[in-house]
Amino acid sequence: MKLGHLVAVTAAAAVALTGCANMTETQKGTATGAGIGAVAGAVIGAATAGGNRSRSATTGAAVGAAVGAIGGYVWSKKMEEQRQKMEQASRGTGIDVTRTADNRLKLNIPADAGFDVNRSEIKPALGGVLDRFAATMNEHTVTTIQIVGHTDSTGTDAVNNPLSVARAQATRDRLVARGVAAQRIAIEGRGEREPIASNDTEAGRAQNRRVEIYIAEAAPAQ
Repeated sequence: MKLGHLVAVTAAAAVALTGCANMTETQKGTATGAGIGAVAGAVIGAATAGGNRSRSATTGAAVGAAVGAIGGYVWSKKMEEQRQKMEQASRGTGIDVTRTADNRLKLNIPADAGFDVNRSEIKPALGGVLDRFAATMNEHTVTTIQIVGHTDSTGTDAVNNPLSVARAQATRDRLVARGVAAQRIAIEGRGEREPIASNDTEAGRAQNRRVEIYIAEAAPAQ
């Protein structure tokens, strides 16, 4: 089977499965993870196939589906409740609360809403919002949390990289101080490497200066 056909089939299968009306939210999340894993596995298999591309792509899809089924995320009733509470807590602050395509809850915090320029100390307004976020995280303790700091392109990597990490650390420390278990939280700083807008304008740079929080509930192994 050609790679393009295989990817199309696996992706279509995932969409079809997640659209079944009789499936629970857990089953839909697992099916989505399996479909995404299958596509990723097919691509990886094809890239490493050497002389037998078709066979490796098929094997990669099967392995990827298994990994996706185990490692996918589920959008449960608790996750939806958490999203609604976080939307209420952040209303009017400039913080965006969204559900990602892979069933994670994403909080996008512009630096201007929470940090002074070139500083990692959390502003009081953001501190209050994070306190309310922590309360919802403590109501649903099976989730894991990833905090990622970003900067704009102003300045050098020597400044931007540690600044992005420091902002992620400050965010984590605030949540931990409000009772969120530290072992649930992973942090990362990506400096200027992942802009979401053009760094050629001040408005674009303001969007790129941000901290993202991802909250995920793992789908049960099948």
